[in-house]
Amino acid sequence: MPENYQIDNLDRDILHELMRNARTAYAELAKKFSVSPGTIHVRVEKMKQAGIITGTRIDISPKQLGFDVCCFIGIILKSAKDYHTALKKLDALEEVVEVYYTTGQYSIFIKVMCRSIDALQDVLINKIQTIDEIQSTETLISLQNPIMRTISP
Repeated sequence: MPENYQIDNLDRDILHELMRNARTAYAELAKKFSVSPGTIHVRVEKMKQAGIITGTRIDISPKQLGFDVCCFIGIILKSAKDYHTALKKLDALEEVVEVYYTTGQYSIFIKVMCRSIDALQDVLINKIQTIDEIQSTETLISLQNPIMRTISP
């Protein structure tokens, strides 16, 4: 299936419903959209093959699991060639939950989740800032996340 697969209105409707609840049965979707369950199955498989649907997941509340501190850290590397090595080292840190390779002031921008400010301090001092490829960091602590959504198909 080519990467440039163009979705239509039925595909969009299927995606919206599955984004609301990925466990919705194909039969239920078929009934809602007045098509056969086989049509839903074929459409979902085509979108998987095209790379539009990349998986399913459950959303959890980090706060309910005790992760009270969310922060973003801008990282300036010593050299652009250090990117891959730094990335491997950051990937090994369980507190690092997202990594972006960026343009602008920072080479890398990461999202870190910790249980407390003390835990964040430990991660910064004993893990992130000990990575040889990192020249400097700037940490921004998130106070709240009032808007969180995924892209709409």
